[in-house]
Amino acid sequence: MPIPLAFRCPIRLARHAPLWATRPYTTRQPPPFPTVSSCPSPTCACASTPPMPEGLDIDYKSDLNGAIAGYAEHVLVCTGRGDWTSRIEDECDGDNLAADLKELFGRGGRYSDPFHNISVLNSSFPSSIPPRSELHSTSAYLLPSFKYIPFLPRISFDSVEALAKGFLLPRKLHSAHDGLSPIHRDRLTRKEAYQGLLPGVRDVNEVLVLICGHGGRDARCGIMGPVLRDEFEEKLAQRDFDIATAPVEVNLAMNDTQRLGGEGSGKKVARVGLISHVGGHKFAGNVIVYVPPGYEARGGRPHPLAGCGIWYGRVEPKYVEGLVDETVLMGNVVRDMFRGGIDASRRIMRI
Repeated sequence: MPIPLAFRCPIRLARHAPLWATRPYTTRQPPPFPTVSSCPSPTCACASTPPMPEGLDIDYKSDLNGAIAGYAEHVLVCTGRGDWTSRIEDECDGDNLAADLKELFGRGGRYSDPFHNISVLNSSFPSSIPPRSELHSTSAYLLPSFKYIPFLPRISFDSVEALAKGFLLPRKLHSAHDGLSPIHRDRLTRKEAYQGLLPGVRDVNEVLVLICGHGGRDARCGIMGPVLRDEFEEKLAQRDFDIATAPVEVNLAMNDTQRLGGEGSGKKVARVGLISHVGGHKFAGNVIVYVPPGYEARGGRPHPLAGCGIWYGRVEPKYVEGLVDETVLMGNVVRDMFRGGIDASRRIMRI
């Protein structure tokens, strides 16, 4: 009798089960993070929920829990724009970092690895201004590494390679790669010496609220995204946050341990931006809240979600105040809008 394929090619089948999908938090025990069942009712005025186009209704029936694709890193490209073509790699503005990264990490790319998914997104955040005005560069956030790469010169592919090799490749390969040749394994493994080729890299100490506003991909997020951005900025400011909107200023003469987040100002800092497609447009508004490592919750206690990215769906303006209070300030996950999350160890968070 022939040996079944499943026993002859275990590694090939394992490629359909990435590492981050094999280690979810168990659903048979209470989640290892605090939750509340739903958002509290707003205590002040908020914007109205905008109507959706005919035939593009919001899905209020499907289960949100677990409606998230696993990833090892979000690369958030700072484009300074709030919308993009349907496929961000098709943008034809002469400077497309997303396309460069997808060429390396996308399907068939040189560093493509189903056990180490690099998700590339565009964002509305502006890039830092390079020290030489004639030098054209792009900035990027790496999450949940909470790193900010201020200067990626766009005159050659060298900076993209340095970003990939120094920050994005895994430090250790999944065991399914044990059969690869040493040279192939070496090519897929991080080389931290490349980090020194990118100047001014900083740790991120500010709350990041990312909202899908990709109208070029789906009108629902294109309509809901800008409304939610304004609402989050307003409600965070009411909670005594400084709202950062200008490009991040990076002084290359300062110590490399500098962190982004308003040290010495006495106030916490938040940055709210629109991002490109993250999946699940039918769940608009889609929001990801990244809480930096070492962050403190209200009262000065350790924040239960520090170092994590929390995904929400079906967010309307009337829920923004509650999400700010419960998740950003208190560290609670709101269960009825929770799509999932990722922790500092790249494990998927589910309820």
